[in-house]
Amino acid sequence: MSKEQLTKLIEPMRANPYREDMSIESLREASERGGAAMPLPEGVLVESVSANGVPCEWINASGVDSSRVFLFLHGGGYYRGSMAASRATAARFSQACGVNCLSVDYRLSPEHPYPAAVDDALSAFEWLAATGFESERVAVGGISAGGGLTLALLLRLKSLGLAQPSCAVPLSAWVDLTQSGETFESRAHLDPSISKAYLDRMAKLYARDHDAKTPEVSPLFGDLRGLPPMLLQVGTAEVLLDDSRAFAERAEAAGVAVELEVWDDMIHGWHGYAHALDEAQEAIDRIGQFVNEKMPR
Repeated sequence: MSKEQLTKLIEPMRANPYREDMSIESLREASERGGAAMPLPEGVLVESVSANGVPCEWINASGVDSSRVFLFLHGGGYYRGSMAASRATAARFSQACGVNCLSVDYRLSPEHPYPAAVDDALSAFEWLAATGFESERVAVGGISAGGGLTLALLLRLKSLGLAQPSCAVPLSAWVDLTQSGETFESRAHLDPSISKAYLDRMAKLYARDHDAKTPEVSPLFGDLRGLPPMLLQVGTAEVLLDDSRAFAERAEAAGVAVELEVWDDMIHGWHGYAHALDEAQEAIDRIGQFVNEKMPR
């Protein structure tokens, strides 16, 4: 690991910490600016598409297997983030997995609280099926809230009796919107971007009139039996570390084939910094390996 690379990423986060008086609009603007600064890998094609009325983008690296697809769900606490802000990261997923990538611009809270995001993810998944992508040729994954949404989608598919995707990849996943993990305290001094106060605020905006322990809101509390193989990645410098640990433990107890990777010193959603952090690209390459192990060519 390049300590210098990590320090360069963390310093601006420390210089502008989250404050309770920051507006949703200003936080959204910061997210979009940051995403726009991420360079798109060469040879990537981007095409806008409507998936059952949900705005999406095909983000495809050159030479991919067009018969398979990675359904990408961006992060952002369910209130910010977009397919535009996460385009470069989705492109690297396409490269590493060697497949098409469909990035979903699901609706955000507080304008559109739960279940809007899950409804949109389901619409995109069903659109893929209607377009000719059988479930066994689809992988689903996302970062932070996108990781939680990935698991919420699996629970929705299960409740509807629909086929599961070949595999799932929840990354730095927010799976417990009650913020009950011990690492919210023990890792607070290490995490430069996420805090319990921040997530408490965003959880209220997203869950609104629903109990935070509703399984599609907090997949940690769902019935995990029958879910597909999954790879979870999380960093040791994340307050959300316990979310992934607890989910992996419950998934394994439910008979799910789950792999949990805990990456030393990595910060929340480090995958989004692959242009500047070696471990980010290494983690994405590992995801590509996993997806190709689980999804038939």
